Amino acid sequence: MLAIISAVLFFIAFLINAAEISTNDTFTSTNLMLLGLAVLALHVAGIGSGWSVRGRRR
Repeated sequence: MLAIISAVLFFIAFLINAAEISTNDTFTSTNLMLLGLAVLALHVAGIGSGWSVRGRRR
């Protein structure tokens, strides 16, 4: 799920950069790209994956 969110943020950052859309200081393509990298780092770290490690009971 987090990987999809980061892909969407990267795509929006690409569109802002490619179309040279002027936005305010909060929604620049660099800020969206950094948010996408942060979300991707959380995904790679395993946060939000839904998997949990449980011990086997015998």
